[in-house]
Amino acid sequence: MADGLRLDVRVKPGAKHAAVGGRWRGDALVVAVAAPAVEGKANEAVRKALAAAFGVRAQDVRIVRGERGRDKVVELDPAPPDAARRLAELLGDA
Repeated sequence: MADGLRLDVRVKPGAKHAAVGGRWRGDALVVAVAAPAVEGKANEAVRKALAAAFGVRAQDVRIVRGERGRDKVVELDPAPPDAARRLAELLGDA
C-alpha cells in the first residue's frame, strides 16, 4: 500500500442523489448513494462515487473493512498525487 490512501467512510444508502462530501463523527467522509443496501449494490455505488470524486478507476477503490455496515474503511490504490488535497476539500477543511 505504498501508493495507497486509506480513509474512513460513512455511507448513506438510498439517498435521492449520489454525493461525496462532509464529515461524520471525526474524520469519516460521508458518501451518499442512491443504491439500496441490498446485495452489494450500495458498495458498488460507493466505489464508483469515490472513484469519480478522486479521479481514479472504480477498480482502484477497494473496501477494506465494513462490507456489511455503513461505516467502512476504503483504500484507493494507487491514490492520485493530489489525494490529500481532495480529501481535505471533501471533508470541508479546505
